[in-house]
Amino acid sequence: MVTIAEPLIHQYDVPGPRYTSYPPVPAWTAGFPADRWIDALRTVPSGDPFALYAHFPFCATRCLYCGCNAIPTQRRDKVDAYLDDFAHEMALLTDALGWGRPVHQMHWGGGTPNLLTAAQTERALRLLTDAFTFQPGAELSVECDPRVVTDGQLQHLRSLGFSRVSFGVQDLDERVQRSIGRIQPVSMVRQVVDDARRAGFAQINLDLIYGLPHQTRDSVDATIDEVLALDPDRIASFGYAHLPAQRAHQRAIPLAALPGSVDRVALFRHIVDRFTDAGYVWIGFDHFARPNDPLAIAQREGRLHRNFMGYTTETGPHLLGIGMSSISEVNGVFAQNAATLDDWRERVQAGALPLVRGHVLSDDDRLRGGLIKQLLCNLELPLDSVPIELAPALEAVAATASDGLVTVRPDRIIVTELGRYFLRNLCLPFDAYLPPRTSDRVFSRTL
Repeated sequence: MVTIAEPLIHQYDVPGPRYTSYPPVPAWTAGFPADRWIDALRTVPSGDPFALYAHFPFCATRCLYCGCNAIPTQRRDKVDAYLDDFAHEMALLTDALGWGRPVHQMHWGGGTPNLLTAAQTERALRLLTDAFTFQPGAELSVECDPRVVTDGQLQHLRSLGFSRVSFGVQDLDERVQRSIGRIQPVSMVRQVVDDARRAGFAQINLDLIYGLPHQTRDSVDATIDEVLALDPDRIASFGYAHLPAQRAHQRAIPLAALPGSVDRVALFRHIVDRFTDAGYVWIGFDHFARPNDPLAIAQREGRLHRNFMGYTTETGPHLLGIGMSSISEVNGVFAQNAATLDDWRERVQAGALPLVRGHVLSDDDRLRGGLIKQLLCNLELPLDSVPIELAPALEAVAATASDGLVTVRPDRIIVTELGRYFLRNLCLPFDAYLPPRTSDRVFSRTL
């Protein structure tokens, strides 16, 4: 078990990006020219495959910890209206891309994609499969809230071709659940995982959150015991990002009940120990996978990738986001859709792609982003990949060897076991877009 000294935690616990992209989204240009985005879409080589992300923002209720672009509703007609506009956006995209582009991976997120009825799910999938050509063996994955899984829903999703399902577990302690407004008994989670296996899902992921109010080592231990008994293929353990200035509903979470930085790091260290002792491989800084899982294999072989969906085996050149607030990376151009429903709807109904910000990658962006990805995915930095102009950043990373975060060798810098808890910090010196002092209003804290 690695020891993390308290002074080290206080030294490195600063706001910083999660680096699902470089540059991070707050650095992108607001009012990005739509014609530049359309040009990026139109000039994609015809044989290039796409990964698709479809955003379905609706949830039955608002969870207090939520940092997603989600809209609570119980009205089916609102979902139908969203799909009408989703179809409008699809038409605009295919006008720029052309029909039948190859797809090798698709993920549905939200919100709560399984809030859709069977008919709505079929309609949404049909819009996508009509517009794109899904390659044999394409992975289709979907996020599901155990609280709204209906009879036969998992069998239906499986019959439509979805093979991976991610269930939001977050925490199974009743007191913690009450404090975050998300009640889901252990028996419910067990049932949906059993149902998913009976439906034939080959891969089952469970998502957890640490740093929630009232979490203790004992309560986290109890949650981990239940999760291990469910034997998932992958586990994500995300740090709760308390950003009440951006997410007003988070103000209902009692600040005094949140673990401080030292306790928060101790919780995550214990989570790492428990899952790795149980045979899972620690992926990057917030995922765990079975040793034979493609994610673990990709990390061992140096093929791990990180994008807006987190750690993935996806290494294709294009990720296309569809729906409110979704994010794309196509042909060296980043683009984000309008993050509010009214703004997104108004734009697509007016016949315009709902772009609100974007960024064209420069050579410097690609270089720095590649080095950040080396650290986050391969846990090392080959020295011959760092040009002389970035020597100060390299020296800043190497200097953390005195704190035990890295080991400096003649040909590379290697992240230590201790350093893995500070991966985001190790990336900061390469970020040319950070203001002199990062802001809590923009980024979550790194620890």
